Amino acid sequence: MSVTPIIDCDIHQRLKSPSDLFPYLPRHYVEDIKSFGLRMPGGGYLNGGDRGYRSDAWPTEGRMVGSDLDLLRQQLLDVYPIEYGILLGQELRPTSSLPDADYAGALATAYNDWMRDHWLDQDERLRGAIMVAHQDPIKAAAEVRRAAKHPSMVGVLFPNGARMPYGQRYYDPIYQACEDLGLPLVLHTGSEGVGINPAPSPVGYPAHYVELRQGRAMGYQTHLASMIFEGLFERYPSLKVVFVEGGYIWLPTYLWRLDSDWRALRSQTPWVKKAPSEYVFERCLFASQPMETSEGAKRLLQIFEWAQAERTLVFASDYPHWDFDSPELALPPLPEPMKSRVFSENAREVFRLERREVRAPAAAGPA
Repeated sequence: MSVTPIIDCDIHQRLKSPSDLFPYLPRHYVEDIKSFGLRMPGGGYLNGGDRGYRSDAWPTEGRMVGSDLDLLRQQLLDVYPIEYGILLGQELRPTSSLPDADYAGALATAYNDWMRDHWLDQDERLRGAIMVAHQDPIKAAAEVRRAAKHPSMVGVLFPNGARMPYGQRYYDPIYQACEDLGLPLVLHTGSEGVGINPAPSPVGYPAHYVELRQGRAMGYQTHLASMIFEGLFERYPSLKVVFVEGGYIWLPTYLWRLDSDWRALRSQTPWVKKAPSEYVFERCLFASQPMETSEGAKRLLQIFEWAQAERTLVFASDYPHWDFDSPELALPPLPEPMKSRVFSENAREVFRLERREVRAPAAAGPA
């Protein structure tokens, strides 16, 4: 039976407990964590679902949701024709918003080694994005080069929340490492307004989580404009960027505005050699989850056409969160070849994944 293989670009694995990191950390940090915990900053907002997750994703033994590889297999990897799943972690993503750059860097290194040993080496379908603490770009670049020696590391992970937009040259050592190693930059929502980061919106802090979610696209739009107009894509001509969990339907109208303003103001940024939309269509991808489905399929497909989804969209489930997007239900019926591009081929190219044989799981319907 022929099936459309799926590359899931957003899976969240978690620690069973902070002690999982102890074998990978210097002793003084182990003692600090025993006394004070991980000290990850948070925003104080309530998520949805069962404490932010699918109710059925909590392991029966009482462990943390997302910490059980067998349950991940049962609920996702073995249920759908998953060719690869990209692990983007969970509780350590605010690492880059910690005030102590040395501690943040140690956590990032420990996380990468823990993910390698306990996840990537345990299932041939899993791939990971390297966590870095970009408070110190030189050390972060060194961590990229170290961790990338493992063949299952396929990207470099940044949070949406940051102290400055990602096109600025402060981050260039990390981008140089990405360029040298052929790794895409993977941005995931989170860390907006926490730790050393500024407020999550230009007018301060929203009151509720539903408001905070609306600002995710605004953060990505800021980073994207910075990358284009600061000349990131000219400085690093093979660097690609994947934007995860920030929505998609905003993209075409935002590109229209970027192109219009660039034509009017292009004398201010002469190093931007082509229309902003061209850089985006050539170098950027956007993950599908959470897909905005309040309108009918016909209207959604029109937006897909405007945004050139066959070039810019990759599939993501966001497992095991409460707003998990099923590969069977999240997207409208897609025409070929858009379907294969979105579900696997765009991700295969950006993450440089070899083709694996995928069979139809007995319990799964069509992708």
